[in-house]
Amino acid sequence: MSTHRMLTVTFALIASIACNPFHQNQAVQVSAQDATLNSRWHANLASPASLAGAVQMNGSASMAPSPSGTSTTITINLANASPGGSHPWAIHMGQCGTGMDSGVFGTSDAYKSLEVQSDGAATGAATVPVPTPSTGSYFVVVLASTANFETIVACGNLAPPTQ
Repeated sequence: MSTHRMLTVTFALIASIACNPFHQNQAVQVSAQDATLNSRWHANLASPASLAGAVQMNGSASMAPSPSGTSTTITINLANASPGGSHPWAIHMGQCGTGMDSGVFGTSDAYKSLEVQSDGAATGAATVPVPTPSTGSYFVVVLASTANFETIVACGNLAPPTQ
């Protein structure tokens, strides 16, 4: 009988500790970085179909508000590019495709050329002194080289942030 009573007391003690209404788990923490996730634009980059078999670059890009909110921070990651290449890039207003370009978002000099590493990857970042838009159409364009601004080797439409 005393073993049964001891088990009952032990079980009651464990249950009261587990169900303690005064025990509070830490609330979910939200950082400023999480807040910018809902204002971040994303793009997947790919080479145009017209370059199939010659160039097959891919990658991603995003643009988001800077911590101050007065400018836009843009990042780009490019893969499967020719090692040693240098590719100008920028965010443009409009959509990928002929006749869909309404000009550079910000200033052209904010975007430094992507320098491709030996593994075919390149990364870049730009800060544009313009607040991040909440609507509109924007795309990322990667050009063949500084000597060939006519050939687009990768492009991707930016998807607006989810609300």
